[in-house]
Amino acid sequence: MATFLYSIGRFAFRRRRLVALVWVALLAIAGVGAATASTATSNSFSIPGTEAQRAFDLLEERYPGQSADGASARVVFKAPEGEKITAPENAAEVSGIVKELQDGSDQIASVADPFDKKAPAVSRDGTTAYISVTYDVSSFELTEETRDSLKNAGNDAREGGMTVEIGGDALMVMPETGITEVIGVVVAGIVLVITFGSLVAAGLPLITALIGVGIGVSAITALASVMDLGSTTATLAMMIGLAVGIDYALFIVSRYRAELAEGREREEAAGRAVGTAGSAVVFAGLTVVIALAGLTVVNIPILTKMGLAAAGTVVLAVLVAITLIPAFLGFAGERIVSRKDRKARKAAAEQAAATGEVLVGDAPRDNGGTRWSRFVQRRPVMVLLAGVIGLGVIAIPAASLEMGLPDDGAQPTSTSPRKAYDLLSDGFGPGFNGPLVGVVDLKNSDDQDAVLQRITGEIQKNDHVAIVTPPAPNDAGDTATFQVIPKDRPNSTETETLVHDIRDLGDTLKSEDGAEVFVTGATAMNIDFSEKMNDALLPYLALVVGLAFLLLMVVFRSILVPLKAALGFLLSVVAALGAVVAVFQWGWLGGLFGVEQPGPIMSVMPILMVGVVFGLAMDYEVFLVTRMREAYVHGESPSEAITTGFRHGARVVTAAAVIMIAVFAGFIGSSEQMIKMIGFGLAIAVFFDAFVVRMAIVPAVLALLGKRAWWLPRWLDRALPDFDVEGDKLRKKLDGDAAEGGSGKEERETVSV
Repeated sequence: MATFLYSIGRFAFRRRRLVALVWVALLAIAGVGAATASTATSNSFSIPGTEAQRAFDLLEERYPGQSADGASARVVFKAPEGEKITAPENAAEVSGIVKELQDGSDQIASVADPFDKKAPAVSRDGTTAYISVTYDVSSFELTEETRDSLKNAGNDAREGGMTVEIGGDALMVMPETGITEVIGVVVAGIVLVITFGSLVAAGLPLITALIGVGIGVSAITALASVMDLGSTTATLAMMIGLAVGIDYALFIVSRYRAELAEGREREEAAGRAVGTAGSAVVFAGLTVVIALAGLTVVNIPILTKMGLAAAGTVVLAVLVAITLIPAFLGFAGERIVSRKDRKARKAAAEQAAATGEVLVGDAPRDNGGTRWSRFVQRRPVMVLLAGVIGLGVIAIPAASLEMGLPDDGAQPTSTSPRKAYDLLSDGFGPGFNGPLVGVVDLKNSDDQDAVLQRITGEIQKNDHVAIVTPPAPNDAGDTATFQVIPKDRPNSTETETLVHDIRDLGDTLKSEDGAEVFVTGATAMNIDFSEKMNDALLPYLALVVGLAFLLLMVVFRSILVPLKAALGFLLSVVAALGAVVAVFQWGWLGGLFGVEQPGPIMSVMPILMVGVVFGLAMDYEVFLVTRMREAYVHGESPSEAITTGFRHGARVVTAAAVIMIAVFAGFIGSSEQMIKMIGFGLAIAVFFDAFVVRMAIVPAVLALLGKRAWWLPRWLDRALPDFDVEGDKLRKKLDGDAAEGGSGKEERETVSV
């Protein structure tokens, strides 16, 4: 592996114009594809294998022509203080808006008058009413004229003193991330400048990362309509791709500068940097890809697409790192090193020339990393206990984790959808925003009317039910639908219990009458989704951790080091979940992070955090510990190897972690609760894993284990493939070639940087 990547690095350095041209061409092609692609017209959500999905599929089969993908909206009215919405002047105003909406767009499917005697939509106290609007097309296909017609509905009513708010998905727009996303990239640039002391060296990782992300996100945009990719897919891919792209470039550029400092000429330094640090990048990228692609085992299409799209962006980041980075290093020339270091090297070269000494590179110097590693090795037990206990305390809230999917009730209180949600809750009850849709399959039933009466009667007896609407059979008479309005809010445990009670009733009816009863609707889908996430978490964790454990065992030629890496990850991710629960569910420091309405944690959050954070955590493990392994293989003691690893890797890993935290934290400013929660969760998880687990717990454990950390049974050592990640075979080959040359070319050459 190292030898192969060494050849790629030297080739890319020599043929830098060709390599750069290829990547720029790919970016242009992807950009053109994104610009000319049709807009995604669907954001479908399905959960194969669940009862809610079976009911949904049955509705599509038995009620042909009724599109379930059409957008919908509710225009909610509240009468002025002391008045009724049913008062003649107010009712006339609302009825006029019904007519206005019907004539406002040819994309309208139906507009329900709230004063229709067949289906009234007026609260019991007579103060609140709503107009239900459905469209023939999805929210992504609505024209601006249609949206404007909906937005302007009720303007005259507002002027007359009525409160008018609009909810539903018809006004859904792409989430905004805000200025904090830009701030995250700016912070990354500042960290790179401080780390390298050179604007060129700092700009290179940013530019190459943006090229990789640009290709990846443009490709996702181009394929969004064809592959039904949701808006969150591109956001997650950008988030992950930008973070790992900067980090991978950072590690290779840092190793390149270290090779230059040892006295190697630039092309050779590029080859060795890609051969050594590039090997770590490849295996670190593989762990991220395994974690993201492993989301397919959950068998939820939207999650599978998100994982595979993000994994593809990570693959691009790896390819950019091992090809475009060495090409750009060739363009950078001497400017890749800070002006101060260039002057110091020039002065050293002049002195060596004057005295006749051979300049072979800079001697290793102590830095913050070496001092920290020695402190940890002097007090490993204290550091280990402090790290484990500290993360353990932060993880405590995770025991109270409640999962669900956010609805309009999780929106900021200043938004119209949230105000509409609150008006409906106040006027019709908290369960009105989460109606359950009952679907009855009557094909195998002998007495259909009796069955329907029994179903609605039994459901109405449930303590958690507010209203059960009369069943509505289809034209064929083999299916009927009804609505159940819970007494409690959609995300409550009482509503979840109600769903299971209705399904238990359906099991009884099927055995007695042959009729099947299903429960679907957004609330039931959310409940099924949460349960499926819970059921999939442990198998997914076992698959990802198991595969990554085998991969790390190949990389480190050890059993205990991969085991320690996996256990450290579990500790950091549970602590991060605890922090997410404290902020987003309990509301601690919620104002600081823009959490206006604490509530259940998004169902996808735990499994997504496991996948993403595991891959990123293994990045730091690979980058930091491979340098220790390399030093140990080349003859240093376990203690010296830890110090060497921190001398070369601590500053870079610290910079990489700060960059990744800044990038993820940038998404906390999103207007979308899902994006905000993901950004916070990933940022805090990276902080815990990089600075507590990898920088403190890892060296403490390695110090306690000593040589045992690198133990591997001989039979297993022979069975495992040797990819030479630490570059030992590459070094021997290059040293052998230099010896055959007889002149020690590398020793004679100085680097004019």
